[in-house]
Amino acid sequence: MSEATPGAAAPIRVVLADDQPLVRTALRMVMAETADIDVVGEAGTGDEAVRLTTELAPEVVVMDIRMPGLNGIEATERITAGPATAHVVVLTTFDDDDYVYGALRAGAAGFLVKDMALDDILGAVRVVAAGDALIAPGVTRRLIKEFAGRPASSRPRRPLTAITDREREVLVLVGGGLSNAEIAERLFISVATAKTYLTRLLSKLGARDRVQLVIIAYEAGLVSVSG
Repeated sequence: MSEATPGAAAPIRVVLADDQPLVRTALRMVMAETADIDVVGEAGTGDEAVRLTTELAPEVVVMDIRMPGLNGIEATERITAGPATAHVVVLTTFDDDDYVYGALRAGAAGFLVKDMALDDILGAVRVVAAGDALIAPGVTRRLIKEFAGRPASSRPRRPLTAITDREREVLVLVGGGLSNAEIAERLFISVATAKTYLTRLLSKLGARDRVQLVIIAYEAGLVSVSG
């Protein structure tokens, strides 16, 4: 368990859910070296993840998809539909497209791939705990490719005439898979301002979440599969 610096904010409470003990051990060891993340529980099944989320009230659940019994998608759906306020970060691989799309519908706030650097996973936990959503760039590209394969008639059409030039810039960066902090750094604005732009985009474009904004950005030609 990591020790917080006196006077600092309380560490982010995390539950690790993965049926591979070595994966949990690696993540726990890295998180133990940080002052702002505290692993409060570990689960080897989806059922355990749901139970521990209820019992321990973590802020973030790092959720594997393929687990015995209740899988990660089903567990994510139960967590996000219940009284718990935990944000779920789903771990996936490039070959798990169908699972990723299911996790989107289940309410996951983050999508990471297991071959990402551990430091990037730590960063994702912090981003999601702050109320932001994060999609690994590789997963974003897979989502765009999947969307591109749908018949044009099935794609939603949302005009972009109502958004400002600055909001359009933000939409491009969202479409590229950047987090609010990365958008703020790129545009030389505060994270709070980046969040404000995101909220306006969701409202103006009638989008449910960040993932829909990615799709809208692709549809409008602001980002491409290769970009």
